[in-house]
Amino acid sequence: LVSIGNICRSPIAEAVFRKLVTDEKIEHKWMTDSAAVSDWNVGRSPDSRALSCLRNHGIETAHKARQITKDDFQTFDYILCMDESNLRDLNRKSNQVKDCKAKIELLGSYDPQKQLIIEDPYYGSEKDFETVYEQCVRCCKAFLEKPH
Repeated sequence: LVSIGNICRSPIAEAVFRKLVTDEKIEHKWMTDSAAVSDWNVGRSPDSRALSCLRNHGIETAHKARQITKDDFQTFDYILCMDESNLRDLNRKSNQVKDCKAKIELLGSYDPQKQLIIEDPYYGSEKDFETVYEQCVRCCKAFLEKPH
C-alpha cells in the first residue's frame, strides 16, 4: 500500500487491511506493508491525526515510514496506491526492475462507491482523515472479496 510520504494514507490502509485479515482469521495468507514513493519521511511514525483516527476505530499501528524498494516489486503480488501521481511513479520504478511480479493498481479502483482517488489529508482536517479511513475500509473489503 503506497502513498507519497507513507505517514497518512498508506499507513491507514495498511492498518485497516491488517485488521480485516486478522478479523477474518486469514492473516497467515497475507504479507501486508506500506511504503512511500519518496524518501521524505523515512523512519517517521504516521501523522498524529492518522494515529488518532485509527485509535478511534480501535486500531493501533507501530509502522515507521519507509521508501519502496526494488525487492518490493519482486516480492509482493499487489502494490496498491492512492492516486494517479503514485501510480505513475510506481509504474516508472517498476520498469527499472527485472522480474517485477507486482500488479500495480489504485486501491480506489476497488471502491464500490467509485471514489477512485484517495486524497492526501495532510493539509486537511480530522474529517479528511476519517474520509480516508472509510475509503480504505470499503476498498480493502472489496479487494479481499475478489478471488486471488
